Amino acid sequence: RVQLAESGGGSVQAGGSLKISCVASEYSDYCMGWVRQAPGQEREGVAAIYTRIGRAYYAASVKNRFTISQDKAKNTVYLQMNNLKPDDTGMYFCVTDPKSTCHDQPDWDDWGQGTQVTVSP
Repeated sequence: RVQLAESGGGSVQAGGSLKISCVASEYSDYCMGWVRQAPGQEREGVAAIYTRIGRAYYAASVKNRFTISQDKAKNTVYLQMNNLKPDDTGMYFCVTDPKSTCHDQPDWDDWGQGTQVTVSP
């Protein structure tokens, strides 16, 4: 299984920015993404990237505010989050589906421990 380690979460006021990172123990051509969960809410996939070609996918709730990117040399995927809103608050998990290209709904196999993002009004 792929080991994933997130970092970079924190607290910010609405309108601010954060960049979170995920380092993978191994890197290949697969779908990597970010899933968030707020207290009492269902998990929501916010962004994904097909690592082979860098094709990105976004949830409607974050499109034009969040950007997912990768650095293959560092086995790392990033999520740049701009114009943050209180509704963006939650635990952000890095996830992978080694069998997916992200085009179809991934079935996330591997999960990191998560990094907390808190956005205050």
